Amino acid sequence: MANKEKLEKIKEMHNENKQKLRAVGPVKLIILTILLIATVCSYVFYDYIHGKNSPFTGVDYGSKFLNDLMSLVPKLIMSVRFVTILLVITTIALVVVKKLFSKTPRGITVGGLIMNLIRWVTAIVLVIVILYQWGVDATAIITGAGVITLVVGLGMQSLIADIVAGLFIVFENEFNVGDWLTIDDFYGQVVSIGIRTTKLKSYGNIKIIKNNEIHGVINRSVEPSVALSYIDVEYGAKLPEVEKIIKENVGKLKIPGALGAVRYDGVTNLGASGVQLRFQVDCYEEDFYSVGRALNGAIKNMFDEHGISIPFPQVVVHNGD
Repeated sequence: MANKEKLEKIKEMHNENKQKLRAVGPVKLIILTILLIATVCSYVFYDYIHGKNSPFTGVDYGSKFLNDLMSLVPKLIMSVRFVTILLVITTIALVVVKKLFSKTPRGITVGGLIMNLIRWVTAIVLVIVILYQWGVDATAIITGAGVITLVVGLGMQSLIADIVAGLFIVFENEFNVGDWLTIDDFYGQVVSIGIRTTKLKSYGNIKIIKNNEIHGVINRSVEPSVALSYIDVEYGAKLPEVEKIIKENVGKLKIPGALGAVRYDGVTNLGASGVQLRFQVDCYEEDFYSVGRALNGAIKNMFDEHGISIPFPQVVVHNGD
């Protein structure tokens, strides 16, 4: 039940992001539809476009500039074809991954990382294929990319460290999307774990942290959290009678969001104005503050109903004479 409720809250968080991008969806669909139609036409009219009598390569227009310009049309059509095919394959792959990895918080985290990897790989392949269509040697590109990667990698050790750290975070299951963490004194909920950065959200603020700079993480979502309430009673009250009333009624308190009954821990401090008592109840981390407020109110009402007084701050002045 806990994982199910947590998953529902994660899905609600993702639905909020979808609402912001809803207007972009139809535009993408229209563009993809146009590309698909163009790709189908390129196959239907393949002989007309690439044949010997093609108006793009087999006709002399009397101008070198015009002839060169028309000769680029088949390459442009081939580029559009490959772009469309890759986009369709990528879209299907993203949909499949999203469906397969959307049942648990762990699945959403791993699925998000896989989707990011798919986008990056698609972008790299797309660039190489398009350049190849325009006459650039793909082998030289790959070889050059290896050399450049080696040279640039020496100056991009931080980026590589971020990527490696991100992979370890996901595969070692240190935390997942939807978990509540404390990182560098910043408390927030994980909204995404990327290849390079992790994003935490707290009270409308987004903190972006490089994966390599994440140290000393406190994951507050592994086990249920405990909301605490500290309330004083006056020294004039008889403690055994107060504790008897508490033990008889504390289990009956109804706290919205609590995962169980309220527990009384006993005396925690002898303060300047009263005897401090502690109460606690289990809850989800995302409900920690709301449950704590509700717990304070419920105990105050219980004290009022049974005549238990909460002391005001007071100062006793002693005259030596």
